[in-house]
Amino acid sequence: MVPESEIVRLARDIQKASRIVALSGAGMSIESGIASFRGPGGLWEKYDPEEYGHINTLRYEPAKAWIMLSDMQREILKAQPNKGHYALAELERMGKLCAIITQNVDGLHHVAGNREVIEFHGHLQSVSCMDCGYRVPSAEVDLEKLPPRCAQCGGPVKPDAVFFGEAIPSEALTRSHREASTCDLMLVIGTSAMVYPAASMADIAHDAGAQVVEINPSPTPLTGRISSYIVKGSSGDVLERVVQQLKDWSA
Repeated sequence: MVPESEIVRLARDIQKASRIVALSGAGMSIESGIASFRGPGGLWEKYDPEEYGHINTLRYEPAKAWIMLSDMQREILKAQPNKGHYALAELERMGKLCAIITQNVDGLHHVAGNREVIEFHGHLQSVSCMDCGYRVPSAEVDLEKLPPRCAQCGGPVKPDAVFFGEAIPSEALTRSHREASTCDLMLVIGTSAMVYPAASMADIAHDAGAQVVEINPSPTPLTGRISSYIVKGSSGDVLERVVQQLKDWSA
């Protein structure tokens, strides 16, 4: 259990900040029951992502790509936002949180109610036809008939995520840099800070003069180097308590 003094400290820093940006990672997804793709027992142990998850495999061998993608889609579609997601949505509604930069592809920040979300790697909540661009929610894809085809033209469909062999969207990179370089507080939540270029956003914020605070169960490469301090706990517990503290002060 995170001590109350640490919750109060973080709430104070959020209260006095004028422009807050959050950087979220797989730890938030794990709290919603989504196993880390890279972790022990994750999909990357079952499938070689650079083979099954490459854009060329999806284009030329869609049946092979969808073996892995169907597992990913089932995992994502059964998940729901957790307390941490809802707390960040509340911080945005309170006018404190300006944007979320996320490495996650589950789309749960949007589902929870956040509007200003920069998805570095896209998301799996919808699929688009690679030929005509027709888009439908992922929930409408029949995962029992693989590979799925476009209802409009019969072309191959692709989840709206960034695949191996594809570049991170320039808009996501540009906006992330802008948000990181103009915030005065960055919350680094549930990420190992090992995956680049997303992890570099904390460095950009720090170098621009922002305070960086981690909410993570264990230290990362940012700890003691970039972050002012780390609150060691689950994002759901910490963020829910912080939001409640802010509400108590404003009551």
